[in-house]
Amino acid sequence: MNKQVLVIGGGPAGLETAGQLENLGYKVYIVEKSDKLGGHLLKWDRLFPDSISAAETLQKLLEPVVHITTFLGCEVVSVNKTGGHFYVQLSNEATLSVSSIVVTAGFSLFSAEKKEEYGYNIYNRVVTSADIESYFKTKSDDRIQNPKSIGFVHCVGSRDEKACNKQCSKVCCITAVKQACEMKELYPEADVYCFYMDLRMYGRGYEDLYLEAQSQYGIRFIRGRVSEVAEDETGRLVIKAEDTLSSKPLKITLDLLVLMVGMVKNSDNEKLSSLLNTRLGDDGFFQCANPILRSTEGESEGIFFAGASTGPKTLPESINEAKASALAIHGYLSKQK
Repeated sequence: MNKQVLVIGGGPAGLETAGQLENLGYKVYIVEKSDKLGGHLLKWDRLFPDSISAAETLQKLLEPVVHITTFLGCEVVSVNKTGGHFYVQLSNEATLSVSSIVVTAGFSLFSAEKKEEYGYNIYNRVVTSADIESYFKTKSDDRIQNPKSIGFVHCVGSRDEKACNKQCSKVCCITAVKQACEMKELYPEADVYCFYMDLRMYGRGYEDLYLEAQSQYGIRFIRGRVSEVAEDETGRLVIKAEDTLSSKPLKITLDLLVLMVGMVKNSDNEKLSSLLNTRLGDDGFFQCANPILRSTEGESEGIFFAGASTGPKTLPESINEAKASALAIHGYLSKQK
């Protein structure tokens, strides 16, 4: 076909999009700003709800793109469109001429330090969901020393107007349940609590895992916000919360507090949006042409999206959207002379 496509972002959505496009006969380039492909999936151990290996999943995504030209540690510097071609300058001084661009730049994790009341990077025994997932992979974290009581706080940086992040991150509830069960497997004698606002178990198998967490693992789910975290003289954490179902205040001493940090837009979305002549939504994620009929297309011709670049998504949603985006690009390029 002699038509070329640039994929911006080397996470799961980018890998799947690139692999599908190559199968369709296109020359594909991947630009990834970090030094490895895989995105956030690199840091995961097991995937909800069925404990599938993240490493094996990533390997299957990497295999189809092994021959694709990839630029690691690299970013897009400028984009100029002439006719039906985009001329793209990269930070390594390479120049590409492509017929279409697909943005699969993904998301960032909310910075837990912004919620000072939870004490992340203040108290040693406060960690994030990303820290815990890393611990499952490495079994090494000096902050985790045979905890006897563990708390999980949902919606840290999500559904929070004060944090300028009103949207739900979609995966935090099920991630908390998954990680709570895994901590209970590692520390069977530990008391495990989940503090939530509303549980959003919409995916297939999610509700089953939630019920299993209660019936088989004995995890306690408390509907209410954690209002305060402090450290006692022994270094343990004292948290104050309210059980809104019983209308009673709670005070619990914990050995470990896990903050479920949500998805937020990437800090460089503004720059990339300007380069590509696309819009961002109020949440800072990229705006598609139509959320119902053209969810993978940009408002500018030849620009496409996939994955969490347009908002929080689960891994299956990102991969399915990547396949849809590849087909949309194929349809667009097939019409070009």
